[in-house]
Amino acid sequence: MVKTIGFIGAGNMASAIIKGMVRADFMSGENIFVFDISTEKAEALKKECGVSVAENAHEIAKKCDCVLLAVKPIAFPSLLAEIKDDLKENNPLIISIAAGKTTEYIGSLLGYDATIARVMPNINAKAGAAMCAYCSSKPLTEDYAAFIEGLFTSVGRIIPIGEDMFPLFSVIAGCSPAYAYMFIDALARAAVKHGMNKKVALEISAQAVLGSAKLILESGEHPWELIDQVCSPGGTTIEGLAALQDCGLDSAVRKAVDAAIEKDSKI
Repeated sequence: MVKTIGFIGAGNMASAIIKGMVRADFMSGENIFVFDISTEKAEALKKECGVSVAENAHEIAKKCDCVLLAVKPIAFPSLLAEIKDDLKENNPLIISIAAGKTTEYIGSLLGYDATIARVMPNINAKAGAAMCAYCSSKPLTEDYAAFIEGLFTSVGRIIPIGEDMFPLFSVIAGCSPAYAYMFIDALARAAVKHGMNKKVALEISAQAVLGSAKLILESGEHPWELIDQVCSPGGTTIEGLAALQDCGLDSAVRKAVDAAIEKDSKI
């Protein structure tokens, strides 16, 4: 059973996860340990969430039931070389949220039969609305699986997928918030063109997109079924939809996904 978790790295994503855990009462701050080379980040989390600040990565590796690696992928070789003996002796559940680094790769750096889970959250964890996926280096115990799902449910939704699908998941869940932000901003700017205040237009556009996503998830209806419900014959919506299709919206989205997948394969 996981009673303590240690975060190595306290950047934006780690901070969002920690705040979500505490906010959702998934784990109290006193059972969360944090180390970051930037002491200011760790101390800020201590002040806000009551976490314990570790002196170094060794302390995390030695004492925590779960170690969450929240450093940049380029730091993995040096970090894991430094703490792998501590990890082997303690044998915690290891969770990585690094993009592009497989469980096999992480295991090769550790050099022992560790239980490694790979989780991919997205930036919307900051609002408790992330879409996350996970896989593992070997079958997880019920306790470990429940811990991972509970941990990331505190910041949104999480599903298990095969690791071979992670590059695609990273693109459609990790990159797409930026595309959605761009769409929301474009809607708002179009409204500004027609005389609306930008702040008001952003609020309207963001809520409209949020509600649309929520309806898809909760209704079980296909997006095109919902589109047909909105489009009245000869109405404004079908006119705008036709313009989007003429401008190649579908093609642009596919090209964005293809480009991101190609880039991911080179990381």
